[in-house]
Amino acid sequence: MTAIDALDPVLTHHIVNSLGWKGLRPLQKEAVEPLIAGEDAILLAPTAGGKTEAAVFPLLSRMSSEGWRSTSVLYVCPLKALLNNLLPRLETYTGWLGRTAALWHGDVTAGRRRRILADRPDVLLTTPESLEAMLVSVHVDHRTFFSGLRTIVVDEVHAFAGDDRGWHLLAVLERLQKAVGRTVQRVGLSATVGNPEELLHWLQGSGAGRRAARVVAPHLDEQPQHASALAAPPAGDIQLDYVGSVDNAATVISSLHRGEKRLVFCESRRMVEELGQKLRLRGVTTFLSHASLSLDERRRAELAFAEARDCVIVSTSTLELGIDVGDLDRVIQIDAPGTVASFLQRLGRTGRRPDTTRNCLFLALDDDGLLSAAGMLLLWSRGWIERVAPPPDPRHIVAQQLLALCLQEHRVGDRLWREWWNDLGAFGESAEPVLRHLVERGYLDRDAGMLFVGPEAERRYGHRHFMGLTAVFTAAPQFTVFHGRMEIGHTDPDLLTEQIEGPRKLLLAGRSWLVTYIDWRRKRCYVEPTDSGGKAKWTGLGFLRATSFELTRAVREVLLGADPPVKLTRRAATALAEAREHFIDVVHPGGTLVTLRGGGPARWWTWAGHRANATLAASLGTVTVPGQRLNDCWIRLREDVTPQVWKEAVRDTAGRLCLPEVDARAMKGLKFAEALPPRLAEATLAARSADLAGAATVLGEPVRFVAESGC
Repeated sequence: MTAIDALDPVLTHHIVNSLGWKGLRPLQKEAVEPLIAGEDAILLAPTAGGKTEAAVFPLLSRMSSEGWRSTSVLYVCPLKALLNNLLPRLETYTGWLGRTAALWHGDVTAGRRRRILADRPDVLLTTPESLEAMLVSVHVDHRTFFSGLRTIVVDEVHAFAGDDRGWHLLAVLERLQKAVGRTVQRVGLSATVGNPEELLHWLQGSGAGRRAARVVAPHLDEQPQHASALAAPPAGDIQLDYVGSVDNAATVISSLHRGEKRLVFCESRRMVEELGQKLRLRGVTTFLSHASLSLDERRRAELAFAEARDCVIVSTSTLELGIDVGDLDRVIQIDAPGTVASFLQRLGRTGRRPDTTRNCLFLALDDDGLLSAAGMLLLWSRGWIERVAPPPDPRHIVAQQLLALCLQEHRVGDRLWREWWNDLGAFGESAEPVLRHLVERGYLDRDAGMLFVGPEAERRYGHRHFMGLTAVFTAAPQFTVFHGRMEIGHTDPDLLTEQIEGPRKLLLAGRSWLVTYIDWRRKRCYVEPTDSGGKAKWTGLGFLRATSFELTRAVREVLLGADPPVKLTRRAATALAEAREHFIDVVHPGGTLVTLRGGGPARWWTWAGHRANATLAASLGTVTVPGQRLNDCWIRLREDVTPQVWKEAVRDTAGRLCLPEVDARAMKGLKFAEALPPRLAEATLAARSADLAGAATVLGEPVRFVAESGC
């Protein structure tokens, strides 16, 4: 029996006749047998590789043959926009079998939610935060609603696994499994991942090693470890240019590839706004997308872009995932994304039509952007991609989950709470100090062997039915910007308070706005259109984002002469040659360099990345300058360091690397840190700021002491 024959006959009929497919793609064929058998799985394929159908078709067939009733499949995504985009397809597929699909997230109206509760859909599309909100809501009987649950599909699973949303997702799934009283099949979908077996083990949670599971990735057969989920296209499809400024980038974009649809990725909201405005001033039909634009503004832009032809949409990573904006002709990248995985996602947005190939034009704004792009492309050309690794020690998520569980169950046995997570990782015995702290500080009350939500949790998180308790991330406070009754987006309060001369103007949605009134109590800002002069700014926690050891070392290779096998424009080749000349005295193929200068601190050129450098600076405290601002490339050493003093410091450090000191600002980005003992909150952040493996590698390399010559 072929894979398509194993599917429900009605489904097979529509695949052939309604979709017009001649057959299934390789991933879709290989996914049928394990998913129908109920195995856990990770499905890997390039962007637009048919992963959704690879998961949904076997599960719908199983739903039909086994007679599943009510909400039996959860489809979880990291972005509401991605859910909105998927709903029409899933409504079509479920409708073929007389089944239903529905959407549940923060933008779904109360009336629509009531209808869903009254008539449960077979497939529910949601986010982890909305799923937890259902578990704790007094308006949802979650045991009844999820009583028929059989399978959970996690789309873009790598986007969860690499940060705290992943820990939150796993914890919520364990609680849900406990509530429904059965093990639930878990299926993850991903386009780019370097360690699929480890990712599958992570997704299984407490079931890892006890349930049948497999990675389904036909395109990765016989490829080396860390092979990318997208085979590298011909080098001619990728081009690296050096433009030197945002103005020049706008000029290049406006003049190249006219008549085509171009998606431009930027690494910040401010850059999206500035570039978008400059493109419009050059007469380019331009749309914008980033997280601080209102939902309606983003939808209008994405819909208009999907229907237009000769246009540009400028975006942050919000359009990196599988949101459909129609057929693209070109992807343009300003400077470089932070990871190879992000580049692969973005590259995969092109080349979907049979007569096209994947392509990307890099426009470097400065030397740092050029070197970052060249280093990243060098790793990509070798088939290397980052491992997806969950952040260590999620103690703040443990605190949040203990509070959410007590809110969900109203009372929990003080010796039984661990059963809700089946001793999953940090939610097992190691969580006991967190629980004690919550009780001691009044976040939880304990009485007669039972735990309850305490007065401190009510005070901190009780607003709007504990809505703040279901969100894992801390967002910087922002003001909502209105033009009349139309919401445009959000802006940083610093723009509304900083000292200026003349009228106060904002740049938002690619347009300049004159501030006419600020409602400080409601955090609202009212504006009117103006010709020019607007300013964009968002205060984030950018200092927490750090270039990895591997990417920084790739930059070092570029400086030592390695060229990525892509097209370099004449401007890029010239700028690269100048950068190599500038850094010629601080890179060496045989190890690291310490540059000495008379009467001032020395510099240790490690080329190890921010986290490894932070680890080294803390571990070699006897020879490093305290309190220095660290970077990816070098560390300041004391001015009296000599080769002998250096050898003694390294010898004393051997095998005893220290965790970095915690930046006080970082505590603000760790939501629920206030519910932890300070020492545990600091330990969590310190572990996440370290790169012990990278630091150990650097310490094992030869070091040369040379006189500094101006770098």
